[in-house]
Order: sequence, then C-alpha cells, then structure tokens
Amino acid sequence: MEAFLTSTTLVAIAEIGDKTQLLSFVLAARLRKPLPIIAGIFVATVLNHALAGSVGVWLAQLIAPQWLPWITGTVFVVFGLWALHPDSLDEAPTLHRAGAFVTTCIAFFIAEMGDKTQFATMALAAQFQGALVAVVMGTTLGMMLANVPAVIVGERLAKRLPLKLIRWMAAAVFIATGIVTMLGAPGLPVQAGKFLAVRVP
Repeated sequence: MEAFLTSTTLVAIAEIGDKTQLLSFVLAARLRKPLPIIAGIFVATVLNHALAGSVGVWLAQLIAPQWLPWITGTVFVVFGLWALHPDSLDEAPTLHRAGAFVTTCIAFFIAEMGDKTQFATMALAAQFQGALVAVVMGTTLGMMLANVPAVIVGERLAKRLPLKLIRWMAAAVFIATGIVTMLGAPGLPVQAGKFLAVRVP
C-alpha cells in the first residue's frame, strides 16, 4: 500500500504542467474525442511504466543494498530540481488514420520516454522492489488523475492552475522523498545510536 500511495502522489503532482500533460491539452483540442484519448493515455502509461518499472527493478538488483537508498534518494532530489523547470512540447503529435486512440497511444508513449515521470517510476520500482505491480498501478493512477481533467476541461484548466506553485510543491515532495529514502539507508540509525551513546552522559 505504501508503494501504491507514494507512487500515486509523486506522479500526480509531478505530472501537473509536465510535457505529457501539455500533450493531453493538444490532443484534446485537435481530436475532440475525450474517451478514446483517455483510453489511449491509460494504455500508453501502463505499457511505458511497466517497462520503466521492470528496468528499475533490474537495476536495483545490480546495486549493493547498502548503496541503493543513497542512489535512489539522490535521484529523487534531482527530480525535485528538475520539476522546477517548465516543460514544453517539442512538436505537435502526428495524427494517424487509425483514429484518436491509436494516435494518443503512440504520441503519449513516445512523449513519456525520457520524461521525469518515467524516471520517477524507475526509481520507485527500484525502491519498492517487491511491489512492481503496486508501483505501476500507482504511477498510472497518478498520470490519470492529472491528465483526465486536462482532456475533459482542456486549456481552460491550465490557465486556472497556479503552475509555478505546483512546480514548487512537486519539487518539495520529491526532495523530501529523497531525504527520507537516504535517512532509511542501512546502518544509518546504528551510526546515529553510537554517536548518541558517546554524547549522552
């Protein structure tokens, strides 16, 4: 449950104003078919994040357990700093003859490659190695919470959101998660206990 809730919260906040949410606005405006777009976002996210999560678990197995919290914690802090940078779409999505669903699936999957929410999924899967399904479910739900309103309401939503404040909130959540992860590193409480034992008369 911890993996699911953490993944949902982190990704939902990080996705506000993200490149893929901007893509949701564009797709909604150009295709004007909310249900196929939402379905496409869901399928693309599940596939992309399942891939990212699997890579995260694989990488975690290559890292010594005592180093894993430090590495994933540092990654979360970097994501926090990354969240402060406003995203933009490189180019408009290509419309496919197969329709809104296929167009959304392809465009969203490609846009999510190398995006911070994909890397966040990778880091979360590495942190919660035994809960890959919960992580993917959580990150997918976080993406849907941020993007379904974007598809339904469109750019009117973007104009009303305090995007700068949300970016700072996302940065704070990522950095706090990174610090908590590093504080949970093996041996750290033992070292702190030894220090206190020496200091306390």
